[in-house]
Amino acid sequence: MVTKIPLAERLRPKTISDYVGQQHLVGEDAVLRNALKQKNIPSMILWGPPGVGKTSLAFILAKELDRPFFSLSAIQSGVKDVREVIDKSERLIAFNQEQPILFIDEIHRFSKSQQDSLLGAVEKGTITLIGATTENPSFEVISALLSRCQVYVLENLTEEELIFLIERALKEDEFLSKEKVDIQEYEALLRLSGGDARRLYNVLELVVNASLNLGKPITNDFVLQQVQQNMALYDKTGEQHYDIISAFIKSIRGSDPNAAVYWLARMIEGGEDAKFIARRLLILASEDIGNANPNALLLANTCFQAVNVIGWPESRIILSQTVTYLASSPKSNASYEAIGNAQALVKKTGDLSVPLHLRNAPTKLMKDLDYGASYKYAHSYPGNFVEQEFMPDKLVGKTLYEPGNNPSEAKLRESLKAKWKNKYGY
Repeated sequence: MVTKIPLAERLRPKTISDYVGQQHLVGEDAVLRNALKQKNIPSMILWGPPGVGKTSLAFILAKELDRPFFSLSAIQSGVKDVREVIDKSERLIAFNQEQPILFIDEIHRFSKSQQDSLLGAVEKGTITLIGATTENPSFEVISALLSRCQVYVLENLTEEELIFLIERALKEDEFLSKEKVDIQEYEALLRLSGGDARRLYNVLELVVNASLNLGKPITNDFVLQQVQQNMALYDKTGEQHYDIISAFIKSIRGSDPNAAVYWLARMIEGGEDAKFIARRLLILASEDIGNANPNALLLANTCFQAVNVIGWPESRIILSQTVTYLASSPKSNASYEAIGNAQALVKKTGDLSVPLHLRNAPTKLMKDLDYGASYKYAHSYPGNFVEQEFMPDKLVGKTLYEPGNNPSEAKLRESLKAKWKNKYGY
């Protein structure tokens, strides 16, 4: 099987019916499907992990609407390129053409001045902007542009969707469909994809070629062996960026400052954005350290602010200090687990009533109805604590936060136990 066009490109969906995943956006009666039916889409930011169909969706929207389509990469384009597209769009509209769509891949890499150059055209309707980003738009897209766009969140593909893509590739691809491919196990293919369709196709193409050449079936062991031997080929489209940040975070979580600073150096030498690294540290400080060492969040936040002011190359020192400190800190995911438990409980139990004594009472009628009447003000009691009920009636005694097994949270556990006795099982 010899072809220079990657499998992912050969199988890029052409219509909304071919598109797999993101049913919350393109399924029947979903927001973008309805926008297509009305022949009118807003300017938008497509935010999601790599390989989930952001670029394909932009192409499909333009094709379904039969609009002129311009595409720029934020890595290779500047203000001059943006202005050229806007000038072309103005000329097209002057000749009664449909409003063009401008797709900007990795829009988070555009500078403020580059993003500013888009504002007027978006506001006047000269173009419909579709930006794609793997980063939180709240951090990376200027507020003036963000306020003129809808933000749509794309999700990793499910196991069922990934298997469907594999089976479709074997049936419909002009090369694979001619071969007898024997896939006996899917787990390794799915795990290596990480919910990324492009990565799945890269691995699949690599493994199928090896399988045909060696005359062996595709099993989990075979997949892992081939990917390990051909890592450069497998990673040729840049997914290694996400593998390295994953190794970096897991090294800190695993309390290995040596490995953590090594992966930090890999990112620095690879030209990674300092703010990207600092944001990940800020999240980790709460998710993986939390109340085991509350200072971790303070240092991570200071680090984030500092690298925004200083930039490269000096930020490497601040990042190194923060990384080695976080990696060396005691770990606890108790806060992370607590909010997860609480959100799951809210979804399960719905909107339970707030107990009367906890309700706000801004009007006389509410006071007459005993809103807040029996509330006990904690600071009026010894130790600034008095036992009263704060949960809805149906959740009395429900434990959501379990302090971790570390000195700092052990003190919290003892304090909570002294206050609440056996109510929450502390």
